[in-house]
Amino acid sequence: MAALRRLWGSVAFRLALNYGALVMATMAVILTLFHVQTVGVLVNRIDQHIQLTAQRLLSTAQREGVDQLALDIETMLRDGTDAETEIYLLLDPRGAPRAGNAGALPVPPAAARQVVEQRWTRADGRPGEARLRAWDLSDGSRLVVGSDLQHQREIERLIRRAIGWGAAIALLMTVGGAFAFRHALDQRIGAIRRTIVGIEAGDLSRRIPVSSQEDEFARLHREINGMLDRLEQLMDGVRHVSNTIAHNLRTPLTRILLGLRAAETQPETDRTEALRLAGREIEDLSRVFDKLLSIAEIESGTRRQRFGPVALDALAAEMIEFYEPVAEEQGARLMRVAGPGAEVAGDRDLLAGALANLIDNALKYGGDGVTVTVRVTSVNDRVLLEVADDGPGVPPAGLARLGTRFFRAHRGPLPGFGLGLANVGAVAGLHGGTLAFEDAAPGLRVTLGLPAVRA
Repeated sequence: MAALRRLWGSVAFRLALNYGALVMATMAVILTLFHVQTVGVLVNRIDQHIQLTAQRLLSTAQREGVDQLALDIETMLRDGTDAETEIYLLLDPRGAPRAGNAGALPVPPAAARQVVEQRWTRADGRPGEARLRAWDLSDGSRLVVGSDLQHQREIERLIRRAIGWGAAIALLMTVGGAFAFRHALDQRIGAIRRTIVGIEAGDLSRRIPVSSQEDEFARLHREINGMLDRLEQLMDGVRHVSNTIAHNLRTPLTRILLGLRAAETQPETDRTEALRLAGREIEDLSRVFDKLLSIAEIESGTRRQRFGPVALDALAAEMIEFYEPVAEEQGARLMRVAGPGAEVAGDRDLLAGALANLIDNALKYGGDGVTVTVRVTSVNDRVLLEVADDGPGVPPAGLARLGTRFFRAHRGPLPGFGLGLANVGAVAGLHGGTLAFEDAAPGLRVTLGLPAVRA
């Protein structure tokens, strides 16, 4: 019973069995109609034969009399044609047989005017079933014409036997097909189940084998693998962020703790300075957490509700105008290369913040006298926003790590937490875009690619 419950608990088995039952029901209806129609056609042929034969005999009786009718009946019985099926009986006005091959035959009433089905006995004593009809003649005689149903019954038995065998074979194929379908489906789903079990055990690198056959399961496996890749990246990112936060917070927290402990034994004026330094450290930590929360909010996708058309060229002009005083102060130059005015669908505030991050980084790390170029171009169905500088650039080893949280390519006195480019990357991901870094020789070129709004 447990095995049967497990079998019935399989969705694949139930689906296949239900589909097979539907096919069998359809076959049953079709075969029933076939049986009824076939038998009906055969019966109609028998009735038409009876009617045509009787009309010919009645015509003979009218033209040549009852005696000639009796002779014709005897001749038809001796010619060997349809000898096993034809039935003829001519009764005189008193009801005595004059000609025919029926022994005992309940004569149907002539007034019925239709063919009836009943039992009869041949002249040699063999019983049978027949379809009969009677006609009254002008002299009081009665003519009965019919056809034995032995061959009809054999055909019906053959049809029923064929239907029975067909139903049995269909039933076996349905059950067998349900088992085969369950086995095939279980193999494809089993790969998903085994992968999930491995992931539950802690192996996040497990993936579902993708079949070379391009079908629905292959596409599903690829999509699930893509989801697992993304989950692994997110988990790695969480681990990295957790480790980096712990590492980066240890130093400022240690400084705060040591400063506060030292302040306990210092004069009032020195104590005030120590508290001021601790406050600045705490403010820096607060800004770090604010940036992390901002990145988390962007990656959650909740800001998609604010999407609207944004003209990147106009946005670039605004940001350049905003940063011109900063550039002039450090002797740098800001240049804008006008684009085609293509629009993207996005959050204007987030895109403005991302562009501000890129310009700010270029001015900050490019050094005095740097030239920063902001360019908007349209390529096929994408809009590219480029920010390039001619500063010292980034070493090749650090180029691949740009955009990683808390990574700083330039260690030194310049302020920063290594979260600005991570924020830009999150904005790019939210908008279905890409963020790329390349050596501008000299300097660094950052390209933010976004899908263009289709006209």
